[in-house]
Amino acid sequence: MQAAIDAGLDVLAYDMPSSGTAGASFYGRGTDGASRLVVDEEHGVIVGATFTGADVGDWLHGATIAIVGRLPVEVLWSAEPAFPSRSEVWLKLLEQRETQLAAENNDQPHILSAA
Repeated sequence: MQAAIDAGLDVLAYDMPSSGTAGASFYGRGTDGASRLVVDEEHGVIVGATFTGADVGDWLHGATIAIVGRLPVEVLWSAEPAFPSRSEVWLKLLEQRETQLAAENNDQPHILSAA
């Protein structure tokens, strides 16, 4: 995140435990791990991501595609993960972003869904 700030980007970080989804129960209770997205809020794109924990490689690959492709965060709402799966962490991170931005603007969250 510091590299993005040093580069002059208007970034915010969104954190979620990697065990914060229904699918995480397949790995047992209290499975350690953390997930973070760093979003350039001026352009609405992910510029950084960190995932730790068991079997998070696919998440990292998904983040790499989103970052390299400069996909708008709003487009990521259309890529709904399977339920229940640990990949739901993506939805949890996007929901957290919407909630945090709404709180900063004294507004209601605008949770988008492809459904």
